[in-house]
Formats: sequence, C-alpha cells, structure tokens
Amino acid sequence: MATNQVWLDKVSEEILEADLPICDPHHHLWDFRTERVEERYFLEEVLADTGSGHNVVSTVFVECGAMYRAAGPEPLRPVGETEFVNGMAAMSASGGYGPTQIAKGIVGFANLMLGSAVEEVLVAHIQAGGGRFRGIRHAVAWDPHSALRRARTGPPAHLMQDPQYRAGFACLEPLNLSFEAWMYHHQLPDLVDLAHQFPSTTIILNHLGGPLGIGPYADQQEDIFAQWQRDMTDLSRCPNVMVKLGGLHMAHCGYGWHEQPLPPTSAEVAEATAPWYHHALEHFGAQRCMFESNFPVDKESVSYAVLWNAFKRIAAGCSAEEKAHLFHDTAVSVYRLKD
Repeated sequence: MATNQVWLDKVSEEILEADLPICDPHHHLWDFRTERVEERYFLEEVLADTGSGHNVVSTVFVECGAMYRAAGPEPLRPVGETEFVNGMAAMSASGGYGPTQIAKGIVGFANLMLGSAVEEVLVAHIQAGGGRFRGIRHAVAWDPHSALRRARTGPPAHLMQDPQYRAGFACLEPLNLSFEAWMYHHQLPDLVDLAHQFPSTTIILNHLGGPLGIGPYADQQEDIFAQWQRDMTDLSRCPNVMVKLGGLHMAHCGYGWHEQPLPPTSAEVAEATAPWYHHALEHFGAQRCMFESNFPVDKESVSYAVLWNAFKRIAAGCSAEEKAHLFHDTAVSVYRLKD
C-alpha cells in the first residue's frame, strides 16, 4: 500500500466517461524504493490502480532502474529489468489477473554513451522482451541547481549534443526502436536539434518536457511557460516527435499538492494544469499526443482515478475521434501494440 494512501483516500470521485478505452503509456514496476510513496509496485499494485474505475485496457512499462542483473558485463545488466518486466507481462497476458494487459509494451535502458557498441545491448533487450520490447530511455534531465534532482544516469549538461551519445542514438532506428526523452524544460532546444538530426527515429517526449517550479524556478511559472511554449512550438515542427501528456504532478513541478491537507480533486488539477496540455494539443495534434499516468511517481500528489478524471476534464472540448487518439490510439500506434 502507498505510504500516502490514507491521504489519497480523502478524495473520492465518480469516474467520468468510464467506458472510454485507455492505454496508459507510462508506468513503472519496482521494489525496495523506500524513497517513493510506493516502495513496492508489482503486478498486484499496478492492477489495483488501473482497476480503480477507468477502462484501462493496456499499459506500457518505462524503465526505472529495477531488477538489473547483479553480475555479468556492466552494459548488459539493465537487460535484467526487461527480463523482469516481461515476466510480469506474461503473467498479465495469461488472463488470470483480469483483462488489462500490463506492460504490453516495454521500454528499457541502454547506455547510449557506449556509442555504436550499444547495439549489442539493444539486441539483448529485444531478445529478452518476448516480442514486447519497443525502445529505450537514456534520461538526460540535468539542472545546475542542487534543489533539482538529476536523472539517475548522472548526465552532464547538453548530453544530447555529445557525439558519442549520438553514435549510440543512431543504432535505434535500424532496429525499429524508439527513444524516450526525459529532461527538464530548459533542455528542449537540445531535443529539437537531435530530432532534426535523426528524422527517422521516433522520439517520445516524456512528461510534457519537464517544466520546473521549485527552487530557483519557484514563482517564475509565467516566464517558464512562455519559454516552454516557444520551445514546444519549435519541437512540434519535427514530425518524428510525440508527446506524453502528464507528469506534472511530481513535486519538482511546483504545485505543492503533496503538502496540502487534502489531495486535489480532478477539477483542481485540470484548472491548474490545463494550459500546458492545451498548448501541446494545439501544436502537436491528438495523433501525436497521449495521456500518461507516470505511476506510481505521480501518486505522491493524486490518485489514479482522480488523475484520469482530470485528463478527461482537460480533453472535454475534444471530439470523440481526438479523445480516442489521446487516451488510446496514439499510444497503441506509437508502441505497435495491436495484436
């Protein structure tokens, strides 16, 4: 059970548009994470969230450094995560745990700083993934201020510009693998350049580009939003880039919901965050956007049921076809999840 479950349970809502099919394209599975609200997030835990009322038919797992191999060549140790998740996915695919297909797609980690030698790691992931492996994430989230956490990979500034990193990146497209881009908002120009240099590689921007709102970025949302709008507009001109709509409920975004006596309602979440989503939708279009839970990370601020209600409120002005893309079809297409 989440360490903040009692707090989350203080807000309960009727599920909106309960029949709308959802593919959740971003969640994690892990154990021994004492610094998180969910120390253990395995099949049972994710199913409790996806089964809380919304019609979640499938999900995509995204790497989080879980269950790496304890021995063997260092570059190949992350393949253990794919092996672990593929086992969970196989359990889910048996039908014995309900109709939701957990981890129907798998995104792992491979160190792109290996350059062209990363191909061996990518092939090992594909072999371990049981037909489910779809791409990698080598996070580059970096900020010079100590108040902000850097990605687990310990990236330096401007890693995406490094020739060695790009040599590794070049190995993705020939293997039909996508790239998950996790960064902070001020790093978006580097992604624009990367996307232009590799126009045939599918790039999926995580968490709306990581807008910051704490530490030196507190009380600067107006300026940050304006710069983010300009950078996202530039990025939208790269047709190989897709956007995950979510991740704004992490503490570093600055909304402070996790510090309040009551968790936010879906109406409160939608009102506070809608401008970010609407700008992305306006410039990328529904066929290049997908709502994501980022669970259990975003669970520090909001429950799964309330979160997806908020997404449905944000998408209230969209057509039925647009909603189908945003909640299901874009993710299924991008991650090639059709049977």
